[in-house]
Amino acid sequence: MSVNRCVYLLSRSHIRYRVCASTAAVANNTTLHPTRRTFEKLSSRHSNSNSSSRPLDTSLFVPLTVKSDEGGDGPVGEELTQPLDKSKLPRLFHQAFVSFRKYVLEMNSLNADFHIILSDICCGAGHIDDIFPYFMRHVKQIFPMLDCMDDLRKISDLRVPANWYPEARSIQRKIVFHAGPTNSGKTYHAIQRFLAAKSGVYCGPLKLLAHEIYEKSNDAGVPCDLVTGEERIFVDPEGRLSGHIASTIEMCSVTTPYEVAVIDEIQMIKDPARGWAWTRALLGLCAEEIHVCGEAAAVDFVTELMYTTGEEVEVHNYKRLTPFSVSNHAVESLDNLKPGDCIVCFSKNDIYSISRQIEVRGLECAVIYGSLPPGTKLAQAKKFNDPDDPCKILVATDAIGMGLNLSIRRIIFNSLVKPSVNEKGEKELDTISTSQALQIAGRAGRFSSVFKEGEVTTMQRDDLPVLKEILGKPVDPIETAGLHPTAEQIEIFAYHLPQATLSNLIDIFVSLAQVDGLYFVCNIDDFKFLADMIQHIPLNLRTRYVFCTAPINKKQAFVCTSFLKFARQFSRDEPLIYNWVCRHVNWPLVPPKNIKDLVHLEAVHDVLDLYLWLSYRFMDMFPDANLIRDIQKELDGIIQVGVRNITRLIRATEDQRASAENTASIGLAVLDTPPLRRGRGTKNQRKDPRATDSSLSSRLVRDGLLTKELLQQLQREWVREQSEGFRRWEGESPDGE
Repeated sequence: MSVNRCVYLLSRSHIRYRVCASTAAVANNTTLHPTRRTFEKLSSRHSNSNSSSRPLDTSLFVPLTVKSDEGGDGPVGEELTQPLDKSKLPRLFHQAFVSFRKYVLEMNSLNADFHIILSDICCGAGHIDDIFPYFMRHVKQIFPMLDCMDDLRKISDLRVPANWYPEARSIQRKIVFHAGPTNSGKTYHAIQRFLAAKSGVYCGPLKLLAHEIYEKSNDAGVPCDLVTGEERIFVDPEGRLSGHIASTIEMCSVTTPYEVAVIDEIQMIKDPARGWAWTRALLGLCAEEIHVCGEAAAVDFVTELMYTTGEEVEVHNYKRLTPFSVSNHAVESLDNLKPGDCIVCFSKNDIYSISRQIEVRGLECAVIYGSLPPGTKLAQAKKFNDPDDPCKILVATDAIGMGLNLSIRRIIFNSLVKPSVNEKGEKELDTISTSQALQIAGRAGRFSSVFKEGEVTTMQRDDLPVLKEILGKPVDPIETAGLHPTAEQIEIFAYHLPQATLSNLIDIFVSLAQVDGLYFVCNIDDFKFLADMIQHIPLNLRTRYVFCTAPINKKQAFVCTSFLKFARQFSRDEPLIYNWVCRHVNWPLVPPKNIKDLVHLEAVHDVLDLYLWLSYRFMDMFPDANLIRDIQKELDGIIQVGVRNITRLIRATEDQRASAENTASIGLAVLDTPPLRRGRGTKNQRKDPRATDSSLSSRLVRDGLLTKELLQQLQREWVREQSEGFRRWEGESPDGE
């Protein structure tokens, strides 16, 4: 047996004894056990025997390419299992290797047994395979999920979401699908059954729709409460619950029994971000009758989904009450606008631009887009609908597709391309779908409006045949429904992975989630964005989860900053009182002077919405909801003033931009000033205003401290930054509700 092998076996057989002896020797400054001395002598002898050889330069080693064994078993393994996603194979090992190597190289003091193993290998008395147990131990420390993978897979099993709702499964529900296009009366018939029932709940996609049903019910003598994320209105003065509730779909209760439930706009069950709410309502509402309203394209899918719960679907089909047609001519010019026209845009910038051009032509227009407060939208809708108001034109985003009763004669698509976010959270620019086009076009010539026939066309001539093609296609059938991990599931995950961040927990959950062909996991990018933002703030997991489900516009910097401050104040156990909020938003506020001011006021309104949303989840920490709602209503009025004068705000913004550009031009003009001669000069020269220019730029150039080229570059950069700033003021990307 070789010396190296003997030393290896000797060191392995006495490893535990040597660890203890080494520790004691260091502590008592005594000699080591004879075995250790023997080991040192053998290692020294081995080292001396190789001292004449030069150390290997491993950087010269170039790996050879290993060709695949073409004479192997072929694709048998793939046939027996499934094709491999090889992009995932090396990643975990590579991360583990890098972490392990960093750990070995950067740790000042390794565990004694591991230190000895490494020493054995360095001295040639050990084998590299001896590291493997320590490598695996390190891997399990940095990837704790490897030890509990089976449990994590069970927790993230989303294949039978119907079983999440035992109350609904304990009764036999009747499912009635009211299918039809916009303005077909489908929701009307469902609401009539809702009003006739002893108890009921309406679940809609928008606060405006919930508020409309709330008012209709109470006007019909049926006491109805309103429940949205930011608002609770109880008809009973003592706060007792009414038998009927109008709510946004995320707020509906799946444990309260009802006689009738209405789920509006069921086609949104496929929405990449909010689809989970419709899935939850459809599977979980505990009602004897579930009335579902939406496009006929969802009928087959809902029928298949209800088959998994053992419930049959009764389908009622409806046709549009008033016709609408596609025009054979595009509008082409704003000079061709007529009373009752609505121009649909997919960005705020287009809304501002078109509104300004309409005003130049001496016409008034109403403006509606998604980020406006509900009160402002209703005020603009009322202004447009009023036959005595001179405002006869509406400029809007696709926010008009739901929730507003508008008297529109003709829908005009300014563009057919709309930015969107796909299921992976990626931004895309794509032509609107048939479903989207029909939803918007259907707002023309509604049954309750003064226009009994509707018309739809485009602004650009080239878009018209594209629109006809879109509207001529059948609506794509719905094939999947959205799901979202619940707080309870994430809490169980955290029990197994206590060191993981909430964002990481969500990522792991989604990566392990098992869904069948009827479902998909909704986009969680917004949730993760908020989770990462407040990760450094000490909050318990349930509180952190609730904060991250808050519906905020992450494109608004002021809203995100406010969210962060709310979370930080909460973590200090300091209630967010009325005065604190007023100082934060700089209340009282004044009417906007330009578009930038208007955008900021909209952001402040969103911040107050966030406060109200949190106040219903943490009442003791957000105690002044009533006072905040009062100033929010006042702010809504201020925003209404700004929107009524939106063309004036646009003019002010344009004037500011022109002023900035003129200032830059004046600065550039300094560069054309001829050099001044020292001396008395002539009388005319002394009166030349350029000769007495005392601006900083001219003095720097004159004194040789700044070159013309550098000044030109600074001016160009300054003009570019100013222009970008104005573009940011004028709005972000397209918005919807």
